[in-house]
Amino acid sequence: MRSFVLRWLVLSLAIFIVANITDLIYIENFKALILGSLILGILNVFLKPILLFFTMPLTVMTLGLFVLVINGIVLYLVSFLVSGFEIFGLGKALLAALLLTILSTLINWIIRD
Repeated sequence: MRSFVLRWLVLSLAIFIVANITDLIYIENFKALILGSLILGILNVFLKPILLFFTMPLTVMTLGLFVLVINGIVLYLVSFLVSGFEIFGLGKALLAALLLTILSTLINWIIRD
């Protein structure tokens, strides 16, 4: 349980940073941030493996770069599911997904046990 909450907080922090530094993500309020990061985490657990399975040949052919496209699609889907969490365009979702991946990795590296 502690690991889930910690990952959720790290993802929330990364989304908050990307939303405040860039214009890629628009967060209306704190509730949208928390709900958006929760939905993103849930989709990453359940939907992302299914998408990875069905796009495995394309992912292998692009040497794993297609995973970034999948991350962008999942992030873009969150903007449809959560009101107040807006991403205007798939291109911005792809760039935001790249930045979120980098920030989440850095934050996890800093706070690891």
